[in-house]
Amino acid sequence: MRAPFQQLTRLRRYAVIYEALWRNSVVREMSFKGNFLLWIVVEVLWFALQLCFIGVIYLHTDHIATWTKWEVVLLVGASHFIQQIFQAFFLTNCTQLSELIRTGRLDFMLLLPVNTRFLVSLRQVDLGGFVNAATGLAVMGYAARQLHATPSAAQAVCFALLCGAGVLIHYSLMFLLASVAFWTVRAQGIVWGYYSLFNIARLPDAAFQGFFRAFFTFAMPMLLVANVPAKLLLNRLTSPGPVLLLFGMAGVCFFVSEVFWRRSIRRYTSASA
Repeated sequence: MRAPFQQLTRLRRYAVIYEALWRNSVVREMSFKGNFLLWIVVEVLWFALQLCFIGVIYLHTDHIATWTKWEVVLLVGASHFIQQIFQAFFLTNCTQLSELIRTGRLDFMLLLPVNTRFLVSLRQVDLGGFVNAATGLAVMGYAARQLHATPSAAQAVCFALLCGAGVLIHYSLMFLLASVAFWTVRAQGIVWGYYSLFNIARLPDAAFQGFFRAFFTFAMPMLLVANVPAKLLLNRLTSPGPVLLLFGMAGVCFFVSEVFWRRSIRRYTSASA
């Protein structure tokens, strides 16, 4: 009986810590309201540009593989939603890991009586990401209306779970790449290079064949992150295989990133060494 009680107490303790991190993030964002609003505008304009690009493509064709225009728009909306949720929770923290190592600030985090990965991964929250994620949902809703598709409550719940798995894949892979900084000191180029690959998640998986499809499904599972949730809403899934594969790859990516993180921490000798 003591073990479940201790786990509950630990979870409550981490919830209190995370609440404090949220409050700190809100205060920081509201201290620079102009930057907060400007960044939202930039993200909205970039998203609109992607949708315009899709519109231009479909001026010259009716299908990309088997995907119609509004199906691709829904896919782009799903990808944007997942990317922005990831950005809200994890992007800033992952990109700052190399600076924590270089400046020695990681030393102080290692001394705190809190799981270091938890603190490194979640210490800042990008509130603008939630606003931008809402634009992705709005575009998905409009595309679904054009397709005369009305997702059920069960589909909505499964979609949320699949999006969570997609966010976990993005986080795990970017955190793994950020941990390379324990060897190279600086790893921003690698991390932002991975961020650039997010554009692949916006493309229909049917547009890829051979090696590239296999690579971006199993080695770097970008094609799973948004395609599987979008296919669920579009009723394009003919078997549970893609869903199980997405959840499986999310678990594998997190496990590999955790193993690499622990190995990296053992290598760390602090900035003063």
